[in-house]
Amino acid sequence: MSKLTKILVLLGVVAVAGGAVFLMTWDIPAPSEKVSKTLSNDRFPS
Repeated sequence: MSKLTKILVLLGVVAVAGGAVFLMTWDIPAPSEKVSKTLSNDRFPS
């Protein structure tokens, strides 16, 4: 492989690894908006 190809592959691997570490350590906040939905009784057979 040429030197440029090796550098590009290495940069790709570093970018993917960095993205994976970021997603594993990111503290995503829980949704704070309350959701309420009225369900019709016709949907549930008795």
